[in-house]
Amino acid sequence: QVQLVESGGGLVQAGGSLRLSCTASGRTFSNYALGWFRQAPGKEREFVGRIYWSGLNIYYAEFAKGRFTISRDNAKNTVYLQMNSLKLEDTAVYYCAAKELGRVTGYNYWGQGTQVTVSS
Repeated sequence: QVQLVESGGGLVQAGGSLRLSCTASGRTFSNYALGWFRQAPGKEREFVGRIYWSGLNIYYAEFAKGRFTISRDNAKNTVYLQMNSLKLEDTAVYYCAAKELGRVTGYNYWGQGTQVTVSS
């Protein structure tokens, strides 16, 4: 059973930084993509970025480019989301998700989410 556990959320002032972690377990993820998503109150969930477990292909949503960085540590089975220059509008619950490469119908494994709150 695939399990994804996020951590690292919290309260940060605007302009600050946070690093979220997503630790994966339950299988070998070498053929998987790990994605980060977020959902703010009253809004739909939106894509933040994703990385192939091989680390060879990283893609970001436009709003994340230049501020957010995704990386992974294979030895720890962990993917990170480094968020810098945080803005009030970055406040959301952040989720990591996984899917097999080539899967057409979207991410099928999800973590429980971690709250990020950016204050002024």
